Amino acid sequence: MKSGFIGIIGRPNVGKSTLLNAILGEKIAITTDKPQTTRNSIRGIFTKLNGREDDCQMIFIDTPGIHKPRNKLGGYMTDMAINTFKEVEVVVFIVDDELSAGPGDKYIVELLKDIDTPKFLIINKIDKLGPEQYRKIFEEYQELNLFTDIIGISAISGKNVDVLLNKIEGLMKEGPMYFPEDMVTDHPERFIVSEIIREKVLLYLDEEIPHGVAIELESYKEETNLTRIGAVIYCEKKSHKGIIIGKEGKKLKGIGKSARLEMEALLGTKVFLELWVKVKENWRDSDFALNSFGYKQNQ
Repeated sequence: MKSGFIGIIGRPNVGKSTLLNAILGEKIAITTDKPQTTRNSIRGIFTKLNGREDDCQMIFIDTPGIHKPRNKLGGYMTDMAINTFKEVEVVVFIVDDELSAGPGDKYIVELLKDIDTPKFLIINKIDKLGPEQYRKIFEEYQELNLFTDIIGISAISGKNVDVLLNKIEGLMKEGPMYFPEDMVTDHPERFIVSEIIREKVLLYLDEEIPHGVAIELESYKEETNLTRIGAVIYCEKKSHKGIIIGKEGKKLKGIGKSARLEMEALLGTKVFLELWVKVKENWRDSDFALNSFGYKQNQ
């Protein structure tokens, strides 16, 4: 059997989580059109078992977008993504624009020059790129002579995702089966449930609230055909609390209903969900708050 770990890296909002979900054929990572949606490294497990020599298990690590940090949370997220370079057999670097378009991708390229790991350059969103723009992106990165291969994909439609999988599989070496064959992520259901709530907050609030929102599960009780969940939505300012709740509580009810429906599909049971909103000022720059919300600093 072959197996190995693959790191998915890139700037914020290039489609890393969308690609991971497309590879697995189901949603384990939240996706929005806002940058820095992903805060933790999320492992997705792709297993192919035919009882033959080509059996393979590939563990994909979806990382937070690499960006210039503005607070301790941002520093935690960027450090986590960069450290992923050190623990994988293959790096998948996703872009959706020309290298000359901004400093973000140039910074990542400089980091990649220092590692010997095989690297794939993935040009995402080819469904939105014209032929000329795609060619320019391709040629700019090809000139670097840094990548094992360059592949154009559309993560949202799944186009060429199978091509990428086959190329990566070709680089996997003999190794153990790290996870059971029916396991698609090593994150517990509680983590995914809290991420679903955070996704709905981001989607419902559009640009009204920055990324100063954290979710903490206060209760999680499984009963026969029912899961009772209580969660707190933390924000950084009192004015944000009112926006999250909305007039007559309508915003919060919408967030709760949308999250509950997705949780029921995930858990296969009815869900009773209670949400509260609390203020924890400047938590993104508090070591204590970051630790309590599960954003552990790298040792």
